[in-house]
Amino acid sequence: MLRPRPVRLRDVADTAGVHPATASRALNPATRARVSAATARRVLRAAEDLGYRPNPIARSLKTARSHTVGLVVPDLTNPCFPPLVRGIESVLEPAGHHAWIVDTHHDPRREHAQVDSLRSRQVDGLIVATALRDHPQLRALHADGVPLVLVNRRVDGLDVPCVTPDDASGITQAVAHLAALGHTRVAFVGGPATTSTGAARARAFLHAVRDLGLAEGPALLTEAARWSEAAGARALRALLDAGVACSAVVAANDLLALGCYDAVAERGLRCPADISVVGFNDMPFLARLRPALTTVRVPHHEVGAEAARMLLDCVAGPARPARSLLLPVSLVVRASTAPPRADSGRRRSLPPPGTGGGPGLTRPWAAPSD
Repeated sequence: MLRPRPVRLRDVADTAGVHPATASRALNPATRARVSAATARRVLRAAEDLGYRPNPIARSLKTARSHTVGLVVPDLTNPCFPPLVRGIESVLEPAGHHAWIVDTHHDPRREHAQVDSLRSRQVDGLIVATALRDHPQLRALHADGVPLVLVNRRVDGLDVPCVTPDDASGITQAVAHLAALGHTRVAFVGGPATTSTGAARARAFLHAVRDLGLAEGPALLTEAARWSEAAGARALRALLDAGVACSAVVAANDLLALGCYDAVAERGLRCPADISVVGFNDMPFLARLRPALTTVRVPHHEVGAEAARMLLDCVAGPARPARSLLLPVSLVVRASTAPPRADSGRRRSLPPPGTGGGPGLTRPWAAPSD
Protein backbone atom coordinates (compact mmCIF):
# COMPACT_ATOMS: atom_id res chain seq x y z
CA MET A 1 0.00 0.00 0.00
CA LEU A 2 1.19 3.50 -0.81
CA ARG A 3 1.51 5.88 2.11
CA PRO A 4 -0.64 8.99 1.72
CA ARG A 5 1.31 12.07 0.69
CA PRO A 6 1.69 14.60 3.55
CA VAL A 7 -0.34 17.76 3.23
CA ARG A 8 1.90 20.54 1.95
CA LEU A 9 1.78 24.27 2.42
CA ARG A 10 0.82 24.63 -1.25
CA ASP A 11 -2.24 22.42 -0.63
CA VAL A 12 -3.38 24.77 2.13
CA ALA A 13 -2.75 27.80 -0.09
CA ASP A 14 -4.69 26.31 -3.01
CA THR A 15 -7.63 25.39 -0.77
CA ALA A 16 -7.70 28.88 0.76
CA GLY A 17 -7.21 30.55 -2.64
CA VAL A 18 -4.05 32.44 -1.68
CA HIS A 19 -0.38 32.45 -2.61
CA PRO A 20 1.82 30.00 -0.59
CA ALA A 21 3.76 32.95 0.86
CA THR A 22 0.50 34.43 2.16
CA ALA A 23 -0.47 31.06 3.64
CA SER A 24 2.93 30.83 5.33
CA ARG A 25 2.52 34.27 6.90
CA ALA A 26 -1.00 33.43 8.09
CA LEU A 27 0.12 30.17 9.70
CA ASN A 28 3.03 31.77 11.56
CA PRO A 29 1.87 33.61 14.73
CA ALA A 30 4.83 35.96 14.44
CA THR A 31 3.80 37.16 10.94
CA ARG A 32 0.02 36.65 11.00
CA ALA A 33 -0.59 40.37 11.49
CA ARG A 34 0.81 40.99 7.97
CA VAL A 35 -2.31 39.50 6.35
CA SER A 36 -5.93 40.51 6.79
CA ALA A 37 -7.95 38.87 9.55
CA ALA A 38 -10.33 37.36 6.99
CA THR A 39 -7.48 35.82 5.01
CA ALA A 40 -5.86 34.46 8.17
CA ARG A 41 -9.13 32.82 9.22
CA ARG A 42 -9.54 31.27 5.76
CA VAL A 43 -6.01 29.85 5.77
CA LEU A 44 -6.29 28.51 9.31
CA ARG A 45 -9.61 26.86 8.50
CA ALA A 46 -8.10 25.23 5.39
CA ALA A 47 -5.10 23.98 7.38
CA GLU A 48 -7.38 22.46 10.00
CA ASP A 49 -9.66 20.82 7.44
CA LEU A 50 -6.72 19.30 5.57
CA GLY A 51 -4.87 18.24 8.73
CA TYR A 52 -1.82 20.30 7.82
CA ARG A 53 1.15 20.14 10.19
CA PRO A 54 4.03 22.60 9.66
CA ASN A 55 7.45 21.07 9.13
CA PRO A 56 9.72 22.79 11.69
CA ILE A 57 12.88 21.41 10.10
CA ALA A 58 12.02 22.83 6.69
CA ARG A 59 10.99 26.09 8.28
CA SER A 60 14.26 26.40 10.20
CA LEU A 61 16.29 25.65 7.06
CA LYS A 62 14.50 28.45 5.24
CA THR A 63 14.65 31.04 8.02
CA ALA A 64 17.92 29.96 9.71
CA ARG A 65 15.97 29.89 12.97
CA SER A 66 14.61 26.98 14.99
CA HIS A 67 11.94 29.04 16.77
CA THR A 68 13.00 27.36 20.00
CA VAL A 69 14.51 28.88 23.12
CA GLY A 70 16.67 27.22 25.77
CA LEU A 71 15.67 27.82 29.40
CA VAL A 72 18.39 26.96 31.92
CA VAL A 73 17.28 26.65 35.57
CA PRO A 74 19.24 25.47 38.63
CA ASP A 75 16.53 23.41 40.33
CA LEU A 76 13.06 22.64 38.94
CA THR A 77 11.92 21.41 42.36
CA ASN A 78 12.16 25.01 43.60
CA PRO A 79 8.52 26.21 43.60
CA CYS A 80 9.57 29.63 42.27
CA PHE A 81 10.38 28.31 38.81
CA PRO A 82 7.00 26.96 37.56
CA PRO A 83 5.38 30.43 37.49
CA LEU A 84 8.50 31.84 35.85
CA VAL A 85 8.35 29.12 33.17
CA ARG A 86 4.67 29.84 32.59
CA GLY A 87 5.44 33.52 32.17
CA ILE A 88 8.08 32.69 29.56
CA GLU A 89 5.74 30.35 27.67
CA SER A 90 2.92 32.90 27.75
CA VAL A 91 5.06 35.15 25.53
CA LEU A 92 6.91 32.57 23.43
CA GLU A 93 3.92 30.50 22.28
CA PRO A 94 1.89 33.35 20.71
CA ALA A 95 5.10 34.35 18.89
CA GLY A 96 5.47 30.84 17.45
CA HIS A 97 8.37 29.81 19.70
CA HIS A 98 8.77 26.96 22.16
CA ALA A 99 11.05 26.40 25.15
CA TRP A 100 13.48 23.57 25.84
CA ILE A 101 13.92 23.42 29.63
CA VAL A 102 17.03 21.98 31.27
CA ASP A 103 17.73 21.56 35.00
CA THR A 104 21.40 21.89 35.99
CA HIS A 105 20.99 20.58 39.57
CA HIS A 106 23.44 23.34 40.63
CA ASP A 107 26.19 21.32 38.91
CA PRO A 108 28.52 23.39 36.66
CA ARG A 109 29.61 20.34 34.63
CA ARG A 110 26.01 19.33 34.04
CA GLU A 111 25.17 22.91 33.09
CA HIS A 112 27.98 23.00 30.54
CA ALA A 113 26.76 19.76 28.95
CA GLN A 114 23.12 20.88 28.96
CA VAL A 115 23.90 24.21 27.32
CA ASP A 116 26.01 22.45 24.67
CA SER A 117 23.03 20.16 24.02
CA LEU A 118 20.71 23.14 23.59
CA ARG A 119 23.12 24.77 21.16
CA SER A 120 23.34 21.55 19.15
CA ARG A 121 19.57 21.80 18.75
CA GLN A 122 20.06 25.25 17.21
CA VAL A 123 18.02 27.17 19.79
CA ASP A 124 17.62 30.82 18.85
CA GLY A 125 18.75 32.01 22.28
CA LEU A 126 19.00 31.23 25.99
CA ILE A 127 17.16 32.42 29.08
CA VAL A 128 19.44 31.65 32.02
CA ALA A 129 18.52 31.51 35.71
CA THR A 130 21.78 29.92 36.89
CA ALA A 131 24.21 32.82 36.53
CA LEU A 132 27.06 33.15 39.01
CA ARG A 133 28.83 36.44 39.54
CA ASP A 134 31.85 34.90 37.80
CA HIS A 135 30.52 32.66 35.01
CA PRO A 136 33.08 31.83 32.29
CA GLN A 137 30.61 29.79 30.20
CA LEU A 138 28.16 32.69 29.91
CA ARG A 139 31.02 35.03 29.01
CA ALA A 140 32.05 32.62 26.25
CA LEU A 141 28.48 32.35 24.95
CA HIS A 142 28.17 36.13 24.85
CA ALA A 143 31.49 36.40 23.02
CA ASP A 144 30.17 33.88 20.47
CA GLY A 145 27.15 36.08 19.81
CA VAL A 146 24.56 33.75 21.40
CA PRO A 147 21.46 35.80 22.38
CA LEU A 148 21.25 35.67 26.19
CA VAL A 149 18.86 37.00 28.80
CA LEU A 150 19.48 36.51 32.52
CA VAL A 151 16.69 36.17 35.05
CA ASN A 152 16.98 36.88 38.80
CA ARG A 153 20.77 37.08 38.61
CA ARG A 154 23.58 38.96 36.90
CA VAL A 155 27.18 38.27 35.94
CA ASP A 156 29.69 40.87 37.13
CA GLY A 157 30.90 43.00 34.25
CA LEU A 158 28.89 41.16 31.56
CA ASP A 159 26.69 43.50 29.53
CA VAL A 160 23.73 41.28 28.64
CA PRO A 161 19.99 41.88 29.13
CA CYS A 162 18.56 40.81 32.47
CA VAL A 163 15.29 40.88 34.42
CA THR A 164 15.57 40.93 38.21
CA PRO A 165 13.35 41.71 41.17
CA ASP A 166 14.21 44.74 43.27
CA ASP A 167 16.25 42.85 45.87
CA ALA A 168 17.30 45.95 47.81
CA SER A 169 13.72 47.19 48.16
CA GLY A 170 12.48 43.78 49.28
CA ILE A 171 15.09 43.32 52.01
CA THR A 172 14.60 46.91 53.17
CA GLN A 173 10.84 46.35 53.48
CA ALA A 174 11.44 43.17 55.49
CA VAL A 175 13.84 44.82 57.94
CA ALA A 176 11.64 47.92 58.29
CA HIS A 177 8.65 45.71 59.09
CA LEU A 178 10.58 43.96 61.89
CA ALA A 179 11.88 47.28 63.22
CA ALA A 180 8.33 48.66 63.31
CA LEU A 181 7.31 45.65 65.42
CA GLY A 182 10.05 46.55 67.92
CA HIS A 183 12.86 44.17 66.97
CA THR A 184 16.34 45.60 67.50
CA ARG A 185 18.48 42.49 67.00
CA VAL A 186 17.71 40.97 63.60
CA ALA A 187 19.82 38.17 62.11
CA PHE A 188 20.30 37.51 58.41
CA VAL A 189 20.56 34.10 56.73
CA GLY A 190 21.97 34.91 53.32
CA GLY A 191 22.38 32.88 50.16
CA PRO A 192 25.69 32.05 48.48
CA ALA A 193 27.75 35.18 47.87
CA THR A 194 28.87 33.65 44.56
CA THR A 195 25.48 34.69 43.16
CA SER A 196 24.49 38.29 42.52
CA THR A 197 21.24 37.62 44.39
CA GLY A 198 23.09 36.49 47.50
CA ALA A 199 25.47 39.45 47.40
CA ALA A 200 22.78 42.06 46.66
CA ARG A 201 20.42 40.90 49.41
CA ALA A 202 23.20 40.74 52.01
CA ARG A 203 24.35 44.23 51.04
CA ALA A 204 20.77 45.52 51.29
CA PHE A 205 20.40 44.00 54.76
CA LEU A 206 23.54 45.74 56.02
CA HIS A 207 22.34 49.09 54.69
CA ALA A 208 18.85 48.59 56.15
CA VAL A 209 19.92 47.77 59.72
CA ARG A 210 22.38 50.65 59.68
CA ASP A 211 19.80 53.14 58.36
CA LEU A 212 17.23 52.00 60.93
CA GLY A 213 19.68 52.08 63.84
CA LEU A 214 19.40 48.37 64.61
CA ALA A 215 22.14 46.18 66.06
CA GLU A 216 24.74 45.27 63.45
CA GLY A 217 27.88 43.18 63.22
CA PRO A 218 29.24 40.01 61.66
CA ALA A 219 27.82 37.82 64.44
CA LEU A 220 24.28 38.52 63.16
CA LEU A 221 25.14 37.46 59.59
CA THR A 222 25.43 33.93 58.30
CA GLU A 223 25.70 32.57 54.76
CA ALA A 224 24.04 29.39 53.54
CA ALA A 225 26.09 27.22 51.20
CA ARG A 226 23.11 26.65 48.87
CA TRP A 227 19.65 28.05 48.21
CA SER A 228 17.93 25.16 50.04
CA GLU A 229 15.99 24.37 53.18
CA ALA A 230 18.71 22.11 54.57
CA ALA A 231 21.37 24.78 54.00
CA GLY A 232 19.19 27.40 55.68
CA ALA A 233 18.74 25.17 58.72
CA ARG A 234 22.49 24.58 58.98
CA ALA A 235 23.23 28.29 58.70
CA LEU A 236 20.80 29.40 61.43
CA ARG A 237 21.77 26.42 63.58
CA ALA A 238 25.39 27.57 63.51
CA LEU A 239 24.38 31.10 64.45
CA LEU A 240 22.25 29.91 67.38
CA ASP A 241 24.91 27.43 68.50
CA ALA A 242 27.31 30.37 68.73
CA GLY A 243 24.97 31.93 71.31
CA VAL A 244 24.02 34.92 69.16
CA ALA A 245 21.01 36.71 70.65
CA CYS A 246 18.34 37.73 68.14
CA SER A 247 14.56 38.07 68.14
CA ALA A 248 14.02 37.89 64.37
CA VAL A 249 15.58 36.45 61.23
CA VAL A 250 15.45 37.65 57.63
CA ALA A 251 16.18 34.82 55.20
CA ALA A 252 17.38 35.61 51.68
CA ASN A 253 14.76 33.29 50.15
CA ASP A 254 11.80 31.17 51.21
CA LEU A 255 13.63 27.83 51.16
CA LEU A 256 16.20 29.27 53.55
CA ALA A 257 13.31 30.55 55.69
CA LEU A 258 11.86 27.02 55.86
CA GLY A 259 15.25 25.87 57.08
CA CYS A 260 15.06 28.57 59.76
CA TYR A 261 11.71 27.11 60.84
CA ASP A 262 13.47 23.75 61.26
CA ALA A 263 16.34 25.20 63.31
CA VAL A 264 13.93 27.14 65.54
CA ALA A 265 11.76 24.06 66.15
CA GLU A 266 14.79 21.91 67.03
CA ARG A 267 15.40 24.13 70.02
CA GLY A 268 11.88 23.99 71.32
CA LEU A 269 11.35 27.64 70.39
CA ARG A 270 8.21 29.06 68.84
CA CYS A 271 7.75 31.24 65.80
CA PRO A 272 6.90 34.09 66.13
CA ALA A 273 6.62 34.13 69.95
CA ASP A 274 10.36 33.53 70.38
CA ILE A 275 11.78 34.31 66.93
CA SER A 276 10.08 36.02 63.98
CA VAL A 277 11.01 34.82 60.49
CA VAL A 278 10.76 36.61 57.12
CA GLY A 279 11.43 35.00 53.72
CA PHE A 280 11.84 36.25 50.16
CA ASN A 281 9.99 35.16 46.97
CA ASP A 282 6.48 34.24 48.17
CA MET A 283 6.62 30.80 46.60
CA PRO A 284 3.31 28.88 46.40
CA PHE A 285 1.55 27.47 49.48
CA LEU A 286 3.37 29.59 52.07
CA ALA A 287 0.01 30.73 53.42
CA ARG A 288 -0.67 27.10 54.40
CA LEU A 289 2.34 26.88 56.71
CA ARG A 290 1.77 27.12 60.43
CA PRO A 291 2.62 29.85 61.07
CA ALA A 292 2.08 31.29 57.58
CA LEU A 293 5.32 32.87 56.40
CA THR A 294 5.77 36.62 56.08
CA THR A 295 7.75 37.10 52.89
CA VAL A 296 8.64 39.42 50.02
CA ARG A 297 6.48 38.76 46.97
CA VAL A 298 8.30 38.57 43.63
CA PRO A 299 6.19 38.67 40.42
CA HIS A 300 7.76 35.52 38.94
CA HIS A 301 5.27 35.21 36.08
CA GLU A 302 6.02 38.78 35.02
CA VAL A 303 9.78 38.19 35.39
CA GLY A 304 9.49 35.25 32.98
CA ALA A 305 7.29 37.13 30.52
CA GLU A 306 9.63 40.12 30.39
CA ALA A 307 12.65 37.85 29.95
CA ALA A 308 10.96 36.16 26.97
CA ARG A 309 10.13 39.54 25.40
CA MET A 310 13.74 40.64 25.85
CA LEU A 311 15.06 37.49 24.20
CA LEU A 312 12.73 37.81 21.22
CA ASP A 313 13.95 41.41 20.85
CA CYS A 314 17.56 40.19 20.97
CA VAL A 315 16.89 37.57 18.29
CA ALA A 316 15.13 40.09 16.04
CA GLY A 317 17.74 42.81 16.54
CA PRO A 318 21.12 41.45 17.67
CA ALA A 319 22.71 44.90 17.49
CA ARG A 320 20.33 46.39 20.05
CA PRO A 321 22.05 47.61 23.23
CA ALA A 322 21.52 45.44 26.29
CA ARG A 323 18.96 46.69 28.78
CA SER A 324 18.09 45.68 32.31
CA LEU A 325 14.69 45.63 33.95
CA LEU A 326 14.11 45.87 37.70
CA LEU A 327 10.65 44.72 38.78
CA PRO A 328 8.99 45.99 41.97
CA VAL A 329 8.38 43.66 44.92
CA SER A 330 6.08 43.89 47.94
CA LEU A 331 6.03 42.60 51.50
CA VAL A 332 3.28 40.10 52.37
CA VAL A 333 2.76 40.12 56.13
CA ARG A 334 1.52 36.86 57.61
CA ALA A 335 1.71 35.10 60.97
CA SER A 336 5.46 34.41 61.24
CA THR A 337 6.27 37.90 62.52
CA ALA A 338 5.15 39.56 65.77
CA PRO A 339 6.52 41.99 68.36
CA PRO A 340 9.44 40.55 70.35
CA ARG A 341 9.03 39.17 73.83
CA ALA A 342 10.62 41.14 76.64
CA ASP A 343 13.25 38.42 77.13
CA SER A 344 13.74 37.56 73.47
CA GLY A 345 17.23 39.03 73.32
CA ARG A 346 18.66 36.76 76.00
CA ARG A 347 20.82 33.77 75.14
CA ARG A 348 18.87 30.52 75.57
CA SER A 349 20.20 27.14 76.63
CA LEU A 350 19.78 24.54 73.92
CA PRO A 351 17.95 21.21 74.40
CA PRO A 352 19.79 17.94 73.72
CA PRO A 353 19.89 16.93 70.03
CA GLY A 354 16.74 15.28 68.80
CA THR A 355 14.55 16.50 71.66
CA GLY A 356 13.34 19.69 69.99
CA GLY A 357 10.22 20.31 67.98
CA GLY A 358 8.68 23.55 69.10
CA PRO A 359 4.89 23.82 68.98
CA GLY A 360 3.16 25.64 66.17
CA LEU A 361 5.67 24.82 63.41
CA THR A 362 4.04 22.50 60.90
CA ARG A 363 3.80 22.31 57.15
CA PRO A 364 1.54 20.44 54.71
CA TRP A 365 4.35 19.36 52.34
CA ALA A 366 8.02 18.48 52.29
CA ALA A 367 10.14 21.26 50.79
CA PRO A 368 13.18 20.48 48.62
CA SER A 369 16.45 19.90 50.44
CA ASP A 370 20.12 19.43 49.52
